[in-house]
Amino acid sequence: MNTTQEYTTPVVVTLSSCAKEDAHSVFRLLTQSFASDRAENDVPDYTSHDTPHDISAEHTTVWTSTFEVSPSHAKPGPVRLTAPVRVDLQGTYWGVDRMTETLADAFAVKAQGMAAGDQEKDVQLLLESGSG
Repeated sequence: MNTTQEYTTPVVVTLSSCAKEDAHSVFRLLTQSFASDRAENDVPDYTSHDTPHDISAEHTTVWTSTFEVSPSHAKPGPVRLTAPVRVDLQGTYWGVDRMTETLADAFAVKAQGMAAGDQEKDVQLLLESGSG
């Protein structure tokens, strides 16, 4: 195998329990670091039945995007959030680890849980504003 060959691996990123502005901050950072199925100017928004007043434990808004994680990517700086954001990552071990490292460059990251399979793993993180 040629070790200089650039390769990518998909990682599914799901954000929940957060304001649309915080979801936009996280996705904007990730689209600056990795290729995505989400355009950089695609701003998350609530659907007509999801207004900010309706967000509760019974009515949670979730945003999802897939990113192509590669070995070489832009290293982000710290990012401010209005409140903690729950992030679920699903993909190969390598891809999820690179995505976690990238998020840790921009945010304070707290591991919340992990499920491992033979080829993939799921990681649950809590992001808070980065320092800087």
